[in-house]
Amino acid sequence: MTSASDPAQSSGLKPGLKQRHMNLIALGGVIGAGLFVGSGVVIQSAGPAAVISFLIAGLITVLIMRMLAEMTIAKPALGSFYVYAREALGNRAGFAVGWMYWYFFVIVVAVEAVAGGRILQLWVPDVPLWVLSLGLLLVLTGTNMVSARSYGEFEYWFSSIKVVAIVVFLVVGALYLFGFWPGAHGGVTNLVSHGGFAPLGIGAVLAAVVPCIGFYTGAEIVTIAAAESAEPKKAVAKAMRSIILRVVLFYVGSVFLVVAIKSWDDPATAVSPYAAVLEVLGIPAVATIMNAIVLTAVLSCLNSALYTSSRMLFALTSNGDAPKAFTRLSRSGVPRRAILAGTAIGYVSVIAAYTSPDLIFQFLVNSYGAVALFVYLSIALAQVRLRRRLEREDPDKLTLKMWLFPWLSYATIALMAGVILAMALLPSTRSQFWLSAVTLALILVGFEIRRRRGKPVAKVPSGPEPVPDAAPAALRE
Repeated sequence: MTSASDPAQSSGLKPGLKQRHMNLIALGGVIGAGLFVGSGVVIQSAGPAAVISFLIAGLITVLIMRMLAEMTIAKPALGSFYVYAREALGNRAGFAVGWMYWYFFVIVVAVEAVAGGRILQLWVPDVPLWVLSLGLLLVLTGTNMVSARSYGEFEYWFSSIKVVAIVVFLVVGALYLFGFWPGAHGGVTNLVSHGGFAPLGIGAVLAAVVPCIGFYTGAEIVTIAAAESAEPKKAVAKAMRSIILRVVLFYVGSVFLVVAIKSWDDPATAVSPYAAVLEVLGIPAVATIMNAIVLTAVLSCLNSALYTSSRMLFALTSNGDAPKAFTRLSRSGVPRRAILAGTAIGYVSVIAAYTSPDLIFQFLVNSYGAVALFVYLSIALAQVRLRRRLEREDPDKLTLKMWLFPWLSYATIALMAGVILAMALLPSTRSQFWLSAVTLALILVGFEIRRRRGKPVAKVPSGPEPVPDAAPAALRE
């Protein structure tokens, strides 16, 4: 296995991320525009019981992250779950997981750049959307090209703004419910006064879990960033422990306040649930405030997507799963070619959003919808196998363990499989599932082409090996 106690040092990457960066990367990674805007769609589809949908999705995410943290702390590795899938499930699975995750985030780059451009266009309507989107891409590509610390600092402040916004929302919302806010009547009658707590049935509540899990995607970024942390084991352990309560509290708590303060079937709730609540509270300049917060969330996701896609592509080169050209590092230890590869796809996608929004761009958006779920399922499967191997060969490394192993691990696998099956069957998500399946099929075809052309496929070892020096001095730019 490609692992070491210090992946950054072994790979040539510079450990520029500090503990405060890691904490906010883990926390901010799951607070995206989906929470501030997309949650309204879930509320409309499930009613006040959307709180239950977010709680179930949050618990599944927490279980997956606990499994991943166990592997990361026992065997820190450049590429994290890509490496774990490769060792536990085979070369083909590792190849698929790495490239699926890379594809997922390069599409996120495009989606967030377009979303950010649309928000900016509200303030500068005369500037074309593609110009604004490309401008955002250029700025954040530039920050990522400087150093890992540059990425970490931007993400630290982006995430801080998001966290502060959520905390303030929780405080003022609670004051309203308890009748302490000016003009507030208090109470939670909206939870049951518009058709009941689950007006559309328990089936709708369970179906809403599918998009909710998508909102939580991003918590695993901290295990990728661990390769550039001075103390990867400590950083991941602390970040993962802190994320559990906070993420569930932020998502479930804030959605609870939304449906308790504003009726779930109000059209304004579907469009922008948090803005609708702020209007009830009488907060001035609601639209401007929410647009600024959503723009911050979008920029945070774009920043993280550029970083994560480049590091996964860099990790793929260590086993010959990606061209060696992407191993080159700058003097500051940044894989600039890998960053530019993801950025180039982002540029093409932004242009597609302008020239063919209903065909090419729509295909790209739908073709990555289930990809993260496939990756999460592979994380759970890999954890079961690696845990059993570690228990036999090196139990002392299991300093942070998955709860109630193996039964809770099996339950998590079953839950993830159920979510993916539901996505395949539900009319609203069926097209995303099948187009994502096409993405997976094309990646597997790529593996077969690589194998048949005689490219060396690294043997999966049974135990840990040092990380090969992926970027010796001769390969530095």
